[in-house]
Amino acid sequence: MAADPKTVSALERLSSLALRFSGMEGIGVSFEFFPPRTEEMERTLWRSILRLAPLEPRFVSVTYGAGGGTRHRTHATVHRILRETPLTPAAHLTCVGASRAEVDEVARSYHAAGVRHIVALRGDPPEAGAGYAPHPGGYPHAVDLVAGLRRIADFDISVAAYPEIHPEAPNLAFDLDNLKRKLDAGASRAITQFFFDTELFLRFRDRVRRAGIGAPLIPGVLPVTNYGQVARFAGMCGANVPSWLTRLFETLEDDPVARKLVAAMVAGEQCRILAAEGVSDFHFYTLNRADLTFAICHMLGLRAAASASVE
Repeated sequence: MAADPKTVSALERLSSLALRFSGMEGIGVSFEFFPPRTEEMERTLWRSILRLAPLEPRFVSVTYGAGGGTRHRTHATVHRILRETPLTPAAHLTCVGASRAEVDEVARSYHAAGVRHIVALRGDPPEAGAGYAPHPGGYPHAVDLVAGLRRIADFDISVAAYPEIHPEAPNLAFDLDNLKRKLDAGASRAITQFFFDTELFLRFRDRVRRAGIGAPLIPGVLPVTNYGQVARFAGMCGANVPSWLTRLFETLEDDPVARKLVAAMVAGEQCRILAAEGVSDFHFYTLNRADLTFAICHMLGLRAAASASVE
């Protein structure tokens, strides 16, 4: 039976891409997961964690739902990673839906359990479309949360950055100043929102460096497992979806094999271009799925340190 032309074309481009990755060294990665809602999602998450763990990521982060809605599941996932794997977990912590005392208690409990890395975020309102309003007794913004965490313990703190500007920021200068204040308050690095146009990130990096910010700036990479879902995510966070990306995924809704090949090609080329421009660390938004992220990391030159068994 003849192979599907779209699949053959994607394979040919992927093969050409792989040749351009030769010789890459010194690449570091980190992975983001979200806490599962069901037992089946829990099994999927842990299959993904075990699949990616042998790549020895610098850390793995676990998200916190809007309004702290996944608080308990986030804690449970972070603690299980800490107990059952050699990975370094990074717990997301937000300002919304909790007083300073409550947030501080969560941070202290993480530190007591051995969690040393926090991803400090302002957080999204619990209701979609609602404007952000600080908790009356809480940390107003991420910069305040970073400073508060620094008072509690010597955490390794990551914060968010926006190559295309935060959707609520009035202008680029304001957004850049906010990033600088978060890092000056004690954060160690900034992880960007996902993007698809590498030039956006490179121009943003130039602005960051001109502003005197020398902290690591790690690009966030989102492999497109589901184009419609990614388009919705982009609409919520203000990320641009280029027309060329839309065209690449046209007519592939019912062709999962070709869709995965195209997704690997897109994210792989994005990483290759950034690596050629001096980027050495990448943060992958896995959506709790391992295959695409594993394949892209393989193209980046990472190899599994040891085989991981999946229960």
